[in-house]
Amino acid sequence: MPSLAVIRRRLWSACAVLAALALSACQTVSVPPAPITAWHVRRPLLQSLDRFRLTGRVAVAVGDQGFNADILWIQHGTRTRMTLSGPLGADAAQVSDDDGHLAVITSRGRHLGNAAARAVLERQLGFDPPLASLRYWVLGVPDPALPADVSIDKAQRLASLHQAGWSILYHAYQPVGADWLPRLLTVRRAGVRLRMVVDVWHLQ
Repeated sequence: MPSLAVIRRRLWSACAVLAALALSACQTVSVPPAPITAWHVRRPLLQSLDRFRLTGRVAVAVGDQGFNADILWIQHGTRTRMTLSGPLGADAAQVSDDDGHLAVITSRGRHLGNAAARAVLERQLGFDPPLASLRYWVLGVPDPALPADVSIDKAQRLASLHQAGWSILYHAYQPVGADWLPRLLTVRRAGVRLRMVVDVWHLQ
């Protein structure tokens, strides 16, 4: 008759085998893919999304110059408001565009409007950011007001976009609500590259 120690070892071995089989069974269970919504359906829905908030990081390179910054983006209707921590020669600066009316508030509280704001942005950033179109590009859709050349991936998401002299590449997406929104994108034009990583999306 086997000793008590031998019986215990056999029981432990049997339990280990059963656990391994159970784990293997769990690993082979396939998860059905999320339903794919056609691009012609997604596109107008995302273009009509005018209330959102995102936090992330941007890296801008202009020629041989560049900077990195944290970004907080709040979209409310036609008003775009971005807080950038790092550029514009200060710890934080706020840039807002309300239907073409540009304004900048520096960390020292200096308010600049329209022409002065555009001049300081172009001087400090090295280019005039296309804010009116960027609000759509960050959502993974073209600006509906301008002609565009688009490439769609197998999941019916924007893979690349060429619009208004800019090229936008979408490297990664993340699930947000019932849809997928960009996680990593690169915006390029001759001599200018802007790379954005979105850490958190909030849809309102």
